Amino acid sequence: MNYNLPSHFSELPVYQKAMDIIILSRSISTYLNQDLSYLNPDGSEDEHIYFTGDIVQQSTNLAPKIISAEQERCSDKKSKHLESLDRLTTRLYSNCRRLEKSNSNGRDYLPILRGELKKFRKLKHHWMMTL
Repeated sequence: MNYNLPSHFSELPVYQKAMDIIILSRSISTYLNQDLSYLNPDGSEDEHIYFTGDIVQQSTNLAPKIISAEQERCSDKKSKHLESLDRLTTRLYSNCRRLEKSNSNGRDYLPILRGELKKFRKLKHHWMMTL
C-alpha cells in the first residue's frame, strides 16, 4: 500500500506496525480461506469464512486512520479518528478470537496476529500522547 505520504509517516512505529498487521492478516486470511471455503456436508457454508474478510478489511483501515489522526488539526476531529482506531483494533482482536474457533489449521497463526495487535495497542498509546 502506497499512500504517497510524507516521509515522517512511514517512520512512525505505530504506522509501521499497522502495515505489518495488514500483511499478516492478509496472509492468514488467504490460508484460512483455503480451509474454510468448502461447503459443509449439509451444503451450508462455514460461518467463520466471513471473519477472514473482516480481519483483512479492519486491518486495512488501520493505516488510513493513523494518517487521518496525524494530519487533523482540530482536536475534536482528531479524537474521533482515535476512537475509530480503538474500535477497529477491538473488532480486529475479537474477530481473531472468533477465528481461533474455526476448523482450520490456520487458526494456529491467529495468536501471532493477536500478539501483534497487543504491540500495536502499546505503540498507539505512546503515539497518542505525542499528538
